[in-house]
Amino acid sequence: MGYIFDPDELHEVAKLGVGRKSKDEMIRVVCDELKRRYPKHITLEVDWLFNNAGGAMGQMKLLHCSITEYILIFGTPIGTEGHSGRYATEVYDFMMDGEMWCYHPGEFERAVYKPGDAAYLGADRAKGYAVPSHAWMLEYARGPIPTMLPFGLADTVFSTLDRRTVGRTIWQYGKLVVQNLAQGKM
Repeated sequence: MGYIFDPDELHEVAKLGVGRKSKDEMIRVVCDELKRRYPKHITLEVDWLFNNAGGAMGQMKLLHCSITEYILIFGTPIGTEGHSGRYATEVYDFMMDGEMWCYHPGEFERAVYKPGDAAYLGADRAKGYAVPSHAWMLEYARGPIPTMLPFGLADTVFSTLDRRTVGRTIWQYGKLVVQNLAQGKM
């Protein structure tokens, strides 16, 4: 599929943010290092966007969006929980701060992910997840990214009715995809 990002390298970068004095510094360090390593494919100019999906609410900062990959910072300062979604893609969450709890159907104990850990959701898999207090993570997905959009926007379109967030999300995603297509990146 022409992936340019390596999950192991992204995990290394996310770990650079662990233990920072402030969330601003944590996010700045990670974003700056991604920009240094992938200068043509990371943008730092996109504003934070609300994200309501699978019953959970957080915020995200898009750093890379193409047809086959995305990278973003996702988190919440107040906790949330919901359904992960089921996609034809792989999704990696590299924890930088807080905790995320996860479980799959048939599991009776939660998996706990803390700063420095990586959570993985394989293609055609789904899980329940919770952020009990707060969490910040670098999220990376690879595969047919446009197939994720219905899940990613459904709660906002049909529940919160937040047209501004829907419009801004589609605009920013589309803008980044076009920028990457112009560079020959699917």
